[in-house]
Amino acid sequence: MITTDVLIVGTGPAGGAASLFLSTYGIDNIVLTRYGWTANTPRAHITNQRTVELMRDMGIEDQIIDKGTAHHLMGQTAFCTSLAGEEIGRIRTWGTHPRRLADYTEASPTLPCDLPQTLFEPILVSTAAGRGARVRFDTEYVSLEQDEDGVTATVRDRLSGETYQIRAKYLIGADGGRSKVAQDIGLPMAGAMDIEGSMNIVFEADLSKYVARRPSVLYWVLQPGAQIGGIGAGLVRMVRPWNEWLIVWGYDISQPAPVVDEAMATEIVHNLVGDDTIDVKLKSTSVWSVNHMYAEKASKGRVFCMGDAIHRHPPSNGLGSNTSIQDAYNLAWKLALVLRGQADPSLLETYDAERTPIAQQIVERANKSRTQFGQIFRALGMTPDAPAGRTIESLKDDTPEGAAQRDELRTAIELKDYEFNAHGVELGQRYHSAAVIPDGTREPAYERDAELYYHPTTWPGARIPHCWLTHGSETVSTLDMVGKGRFTLLTGIGGEAWVKAAQSVSEHLGVPIEPYVIGPGRELEDLYGDWSRAREIPDHGCLLVRPDAHIAFRASELPDDATETLQQAFAQLLGR
Repeated sequence: MITTDVLIVGTGPAGGAASLFLSTYGIDNIVLTRYGWTANTPRAHITNQRTVELMRDMGIEDQIIDKGTAHHLMGQTAFCTSLAGEEIGRIRTWGTHPRRLADYTEASPTLPCDLPQTLFEPILVSTAAGRGARVRFDTEYVSLEQDEDGVTATVRDRLSGETYQIRAKYLIGADGGRSKVAQDIGLPMAGAMDIEGSMNIVFEADLSKYVARRPSVLYWVLQPGAQIGGIGAGLVRMVRPWNEWLIVWGYDISQPAPVVDEAMATEIVHNLVGDDTIDVKLKSTSVWSVNHMYAEKASKGRVFCMGDAIHRHPPSNGLGSNTSIQDAYNLAWKLALVLRGQADPSLLETYDAERTPIAQQIVERANKSRTQFGQIFRALGMTPDAPAGRTIESLKDDTPEGAAQRDELRTAIELKDYEFNAHGVELGQRYHSAAVIPDGTREPAYERDAELYYHPTTWPGARIPHCWLTHGSETVSTLDMVGKGRFTLLTGIGGEAWVKAAQSVSEHLGVPIEPYVIGPGRELEDLYGDWSRAREIPDHGCLLVRPDAHIAFRASELPDDATETLQQAFAQLLGR
């Protein structure tokens, strides 16, 4: 029988990332997929700041940026009757508006990029393999059995038909929106599947004459009388600028799924582009359904599910692959500590506590964004409840009705900020679990909209705020100093006792803790003064940061015995 510490089912964003993180932390793992290679269509693509931060922590940010479409080309999202037709409005997306760009650059050392799943997955899987993961393609998960010591999975080699078993201490189900692993362990689900129908058409065509002047990832096509199902409207999505594209078009899910042949696909492409003379090279077609479902619990025993297995939703907001990768980042360091004997297995229970609320949040956010197209349709006279006589043409009328329609359309498009600039949803997670020690303070209020804006804080459970510091001759982010699979302790001048405490506790528990003093003449210096404004504690206080860059423990005062205080904090965190 083949044995491993962790068996991962699925090589998508969740599974590939889980393998990468575990391999980087030195944990033996096998990752398998029933397919012959990674993703064959560019489904997921928006790569938000938090995901780029995780790749930065893994040392491969340069590969992500090199393969992705740069941030400045992502944001002139247009609403039009076709690419060649009349333009109805635009919205600056993914933080490209000058005011929002300041929010994004202040929040992270990274910027979003657009990286299709076809390019991202090979980076994840190949890097994981290079760091020790064993990758098995054409290998299908069949079933599992758990006991007190591990999980025995039955798998099938799809080339030979041979069935065999893999014994693992833990198993991760990252096998997508129809997850057999989630089904086999009976995860409780809320919501519904198959609520709208969509089709994808991937094609090559040079559309630069229609889009290069208004570079964006997304172009929304609004046509009266069209079948608008799925994600809300016809979509022409850039895959590679400006010659590879993916069209999303709806169909009536109450009817049989259409057979999207070459003639139908070409007709839809010509229609949404608005030019039937362009040469179209079809690459693939597929049909899929919009879901509104999330897991109320993400694990059972020694089996953990992540990615689409626990959050199933439309691609609105670009949250799918990002959340999947972040699921893996949350679990991987916990598994590593438990497998090394540095933490009690109870630490793994915090995965449920921390990630299932995120699963529900993003499923509801993405589906709400999908329905918010309704206001745009009403403003254009495309819904039954729209005022009589309202059309796209009536936007041009010099009448009170025309003015009211223009106002309504502007308001409706502005509402799409919640889909395309939901910075708080992307970066604002604050965890509540046994892996976070409250400091007795109230959770900081959200001074601006909690979904649109990220609110930096060092309140326990939050991601550490990004600030630029100097480290010798280098300028580094606070996020560069944490992560790397170990705990980090940050303090200031007067807090040196915390450093000694960290060294003592690390030696006693065998858990790596990297301590830093931030201040003039110290290893890290706050020359901009940004850290002193962001840290929310005095110089002699401390922050204990988890391997995933979330605050585990915060102290505003230096106790008489810092070692004892830190020892107690770790005992609680690690279940020891």
